[in-house]
Amino acid sequence: MKVLIVCSGNAPNFDFQKHQAFIFDQVEFVKRADSSIEFDYFFINSKGLKGYLGSLKELKKKLKAEHYHCIHAHVAASALLANLQRDVPVVATFHGSDINDIRLRCLSLWVELLSKKTIYVSEQLLKKALFYFKHKAQVIPCGVDCDFFFPRPKEASKAQMRLLTEKKYLLFSSSFDNTVKNYPLAAAALNLINNPNLQLLELKGYRRDEVAVLLTAVDAALMTSHTEGSPQFIKEAIACGCPVVSTDVGDVKSVIGNIEGCFLTSRQPEDVASKICQVLNYPTPIDGREQIQRFDNELIAKRLVSLYKSIA
Repeated sequence: MKVLIVCSGNAPNFDFQKHQAFIFDQVEFVKRADSSIEFDYFFINSKGLKGYLGSLKELKKKLKAEHYHCIHAHVAASALLANLQRDVPVVATFHGSDINDIRLRCLSLWVELLSKKTIYVSEQLLKKALFYFKHKAQVIPCGVDCDFFFPRPKEASKAQMRLLTEKKYLLFSSSFDNTVKNYPLAAAALNLINNPNLQLLELKGYRRDEVAVLLTAVDAALMTSHTEGSPQFIKEAIACGCPVVSTDVGDVKSVIGNIEGCFLTSRQPEDVASKICQVLNYPTPIDGREQIQRFDNELIAKRLVSLYKSIA
C-alpha cells in the first residue's frame, strides 16, 4: 500500500523533520507499525489559497506517474487541493487553524464533503466544525514520541542549553510574532510579576532534539494562545515532566486533567501571573506521563493503519 502525504513545505529552508515535525513523527511510527505501507510526499511550496490551488497541475502529474492507494492531506487548504483530483481517495486531517478561523471554516466544509475520510485532532475541534459526516469523521490526535520526550536532570539540561543556573525560565509555546499564540498576554503577565531572574524563552529555531532537552531545562511551559486544536507543545511538555500554564484552548483541559503542576488560566494578565507564580513552586519533573499514554505515537499509528486500509 502506498500513501501520498500532502502538506505545506513553504517554510524558508524547508526541512520536513523540523518544520512538519508532527507529520514526520506520525509517518515514521506508521511505517514501524506496518512495514507494508510506503509513503511518498508532495510539499506545497506556494503560499495562500491561490498558491495552494496553483499546485494542482504538479500534483496531478505526480499522481499520473505513480500509483497511490490514498492521499493523506494535512490542513484544509492542502486537503482542498488534494480533492481537486477525484482519482485517489483523500484522508484530510484538520489541525486547528482551519476550523478555529471562521474565515477558513467554510473551506473546511468543502473538504469534509469531498474527502473519503476526515480526521479532527480533538473532540473540541470536531464540535466547532460547521457539520461533519459521522461515517467518515474520526478524532485522532497527533501523538507523542515518549521515548524521545522524557524527563532529564534539570541542571544537566540547563548546562547543555547554556541557561544560567540561578535564573528561572519559562518556555513560550511558539515564536513571539505568531499572533494566534498571543504573546502580548504572556508579556503582560511577566510585567506584573516583575522578576528580573525570570525569563521567557521563545520557541523558535530549535531542532527537535534541542526542544526535548529544553523542556527539561526550563521551569515551566507557558501557552497563552487564542485558539488551538490539540497542541503538541502541551503533550510534549508533560512527557518531559515540565509543569504547564495554559489558557483553556483546544483539548488542553482534558490533556492536563488533574496533573499536579499544570494550571489552566483565563486571559486576564493577573490570572496568568498568579498561575506562573504557583507553577514555579512545583518541583520537576512533574508526574504526568501515565495520563498522556493515550497519545503515544504507537497507539496513534495503529489507528491510522486501520484507517488507511479501510479505504485502500
